[in-house]
Amino acid sequence: MISLSKYIVVTGGVVSSIGKGITSASIGRILRSYGVDVTAIKIDPYLNWDSGTLNPYQHGEVFVTEDGMETDLDLGHYERFLDVNLSGKSNITTGKVYSSVIDHERKGDYLGSCVQIIPHITNKIKDMIRKIANESHAEVVLVEVGGTVGDIESQPFLEALRQLRNEEGHDNVMVVHVTYVPYLKAAGEFKTKPTQHSTKELRSTGIIPDMIICRSELPMDQPLKNKISHFCDVEREAVINTPDVHSIYEVPLILNQEHVGEYVINRIKLETGKQDLEEWKKVVNALQQDEYQVNVGIIGKYVELEDAYMSIRESLKHAAAHVGIKVNIEWIQAENKINEEKISHLDSILIPGGFGERGISGKLEAVRYSLQHQVPLFGICLGMQCMVIEFARLNGLDDAHSTEFNPETPYPVIDLMEEQKKIKNIGGTMRLGSYPCQLKEGTMAKDAYGEKEVSERHRHRYELNNDYREILQEKGLIISGTSHDDFLVEMVELKDHPWFLGCQFHPEFKSRPNKAHPIFVSFLEATLLNHKQKSMHND
Repeated sequence: MISLSKYIVVTGGVVSSIGKGITSASIGRILRSYGVDVTAIKIDPYLNWDSGTLNPYQHGEVFVTEDGMETDLDLGHYERFLDVNLSGKSNITTGKVYSSVIDHERKGDYLGSCVQIIPHITNKIKDMIRKIANESHAEVVLVEVGGTVGDIESQPFLEALRQLRNEEGHDNVMVVHVTYVPYLKAAGEFKTKPTQHSTKELRSTGIIPDMIICRSELPMDQPLKNKISHFCDVEREAVINTPDVHSIYEVPLILNQEHVGEYVINRIKLETGKQDLEEWKKVVNALQQDEYQVNVGIIGKYVELEDAYMSIRESLKHAAAHVGIKVNIEWIQAENKINEEKISHLDSILIPGGFGERGISGKLEAVRYSLQHQVPLFGICLGMQCMVIEFARLNGLDDAHSTEFNPETPYPVIDLMEEQKKIKNIGGTMRLGSYPCQLKEGTMAKDAYGEKEVSERHRHRYELNNDYREILQEKGLIISGTSHDDFLVEMVELKDHPWFLGCQFHPEFKSRPNKAHPIFVSFLEATLLNHKQKSMHND
């Protein structure tokens, strides 16, 4: 079935992790500035059904959509740049494709046929892409292919996209190839040969790129771009350079300066309004604020790879721009002992979510430090659970713990949800996706949101144990947010503390550069206040 949408396919070459996701999102942001309705798809060629069980060290954070799909982190980039909520269907994996085809085969839908890569797998890929296009009603669908051209696992996807281009027509499908152009310091020059070979590899699949976006550490000059145009058979104005920048949010402005939007609009014959990128320019300018610089410590166990906490990092940047400050993030390994000497200079502390016992002691030490020294503390998911555990321990419930880490604890203040106790599988079986949260009057949470009910995204199995809800409240813990039926605890805080707030959900998934999340804003406002008070005391 031919769709009404137009497609921009983004492939990568030379090396992985060169910024295809940011490039795709930036092209989408530019088209949005023309009033074009845009959605995005990330194709991940791995055999996993979703990203839920992938190690953050290998693949970065798991991004959760509104409908509860555990996806690749690039969907986070798409949502932040395009300012849209994407469906979990927007992350297509080999696992999903093959699983669907095998299900059809078992049901007898292919009776008499030998089920093969072509046409059955490629047809399924095209069906999944077109379904997203038709359900979203988007004018333009961005399709990013993960990995690098030449990878064995991506070949069925490239073949499907080659077919899609033929079926949808030349004017409705455009291909952007993102490559890396290395600069050899010893020779004092850029080398275009990797880009030439990468483009040749792509053309060997039957896909001819319309535009080449060259990633580089330093800016490239026009003669170099002309050389790539000549050897790769791409128009001169379609060879674009994106050198390294301080902020990923600058990329749409750089691409716009090279007239990428105009080229795309003409290439796929879009009818658009007048461009307006002013809001985005204001966002980029706000992100460069540095009048006040505050220090926020993130206590985590994947801190060696910042991408493991991508959305939290970006949410802090969004909130800092909103408050008018610059945030300096210090990544602190939770497995190491968290003592006063290590964190006393911090203006606030954030404990992110996670799984497993590794690093728990460090997170609990950070909570204790916050309580004893009145330092603003923000706990997300497991971070909130650590806040509850340490609060209980300091208020008479010695050895309180989560049954995730100590099934024999005498005070299981954090326990597995009842519906989770019967589940044996791991992938996709948590409380996932968006759920409503009721906010209690007179709390920091209510003041931050300014609403009685909000909706936030979840990814967890364990909850605050309702058997201890009353006793914890008697000892001073404020339950400031609950599920719509008041059964599950969603947010906790303390009254006699500058800022001590934990949430069971993941607010970082809904923050946008132009719409900072209210909880992160409230957190950084408290961080700034603490910074000023410390400065006055030191003076």
